[in-house]
Amino acid sequence: MENLLPNNFYLWLKAFHLIFMVAWFAGLFYIFRLFVYHARHQDEPKLAQVYTVMERKLLYIIIHPAMLMTILFGVLLISMNPSVLRAGWFHGKLAMVFGLIGYQILSGITYKRFAQKDFYLTEKQCRWINEIPTIFLIGIILLVVLKPGS
Repeated sequence: MENLLPNNFYLWLKAFHLIFMVAWFAGLFYIFRLFVYHARHQDEPKLAQVYTVMERKLLYIIIHPAMLMTILFGVLLISMNPSVLRAGWFHGKLAMVFGLIGYQILSGITYKRFAQKDFYLTEKQCRWINEIPTIFLIGIILLVVLKPGS
């Protein structure tokens, strides 16, 4: 199979993995910021409706597709270099990716509850939760670049 693919095919896959990862993180960084404003303006129906539309579009047009494409290109990269599955740093990266998926699920739950006017999180709680993707990003980048234990 290796001879059938251009020499730089792996690099193309990696580039698209990174492009979609950046788009995914952009959405993850912004979604809870919208929830902060939505919680703050929950008693203003017109503003609340605007936030509901923005949240839905961000989740379904940007975040979900970007996550799926990030995972698709990641799986393709792994299929071309399965030895990475034996690396401890990679297990840590995968754990953090699953954490991001959990964060995205929480975002979807929050969107649905806020859209139904069930503001189960406060503005301040949304501000704190908004920092979670940054922690994951730092961890993932450090693991991928430094490859501890390799």
